[in-house]
Order: sequence, then structure tokens, then C-alpha cells
Amino acid sequence: MAVTEQRRGRRIMMTPGELDAFLRDRRTCRAATVGTDGAPHVGALWFVWDGASLWLYSLTRSRRWAQLLRDPRIAVVVDDGEEYGELRGAELTGRVEFVGEAPRTGERCPQLAEAERLFPAKYFGSAGMPHDGRHAWLRLTPEKVASWDFRKLAPAQS
Repeated sequence: MAVTEQRRGRRIMMTPGELDAFLRDRRTCRAATVGTDGAPHVGALWFVWDGASLWLYSLTRSRRWAQLLRDPRIAVVVDDGEEYGELRGAELTGRVEFVGEAPRTGERCPQLAEAERLFPAKYFGSAGMPHDGRHAWLRLTPEKVASWDFRKLAPAQS
């Protein structure tokens, strides 16, 4: 993964290993797309991380999908924590690629093998990917990544 150097917040930036584990473990992200009027649209959805790309499983008849067909730029935030000192997360930005048929019906697509192995295990506890004829895959291989882990600000224990 190409993680850009953060100018601010280096002290709280996640290491590549921490970021990889965080993205594999979290369940929901918020994805921001650009509307025809330039206004952002933000929505939550499920995803999987394969170590290099974030795979988003989106409804094909959604505002998000229509906006990404027109303009593939996206920003995705994955975060966690309740109290200030627990906050951690990552923002991944770049352009999505549409992978596989849309909507996804399960046609053979080698590019989706890993995403469709990870997704049902993470969300359904099963090995088989359910195809409902309403969702399809978007792949974000981030151009920029910014991360934070406020737990690193905790005073040192003596």
C-alpha cells in the first residue's frame, strides 16, 4: 500500500501494520462521492480490505453508484472509538474501479476471488458469497491515506 507521508500528526499516525490490521477488522466505512452540483454525498457501507485495496459492496441503484459512474473520485473514512483518547481511523482517497458485472450475479471473475472470500466470512460467517442481483463491487486502491490513533497520545506509564 502506498501510504503518503503525513505532515501533521506523525506522532499519532498508524504504522503500516497497524493500519492493515485496523482496516481488516473494522466493519463499516463512510464513503463520500461528488454530486452533479459539486456537493458531497456521504453514505455508510460494508467493505473488505485485502492489504492493498478497499473493496466496497454497493447497491447499483444508489446515488453513490450513479455519482461514481460520472466521477470516480471517492474519499472513505473508517474510524473507531468513543472517548477522545480512544479515537482512531483512516481516510483513504482516490478513484474507484468497477469490477465484475453490475449488478453482481456471480459470474466467474478472478479479480473478485479474494474480496468474495473475505466478505462473506467477515459479515455472514460463511464461505459462500450471496449474490442478490442488487449489489456490485467497487475497488479503491488508495492514492492517499491519512491515519490517526489518539491512543498514542496517552501519557507514558512509569
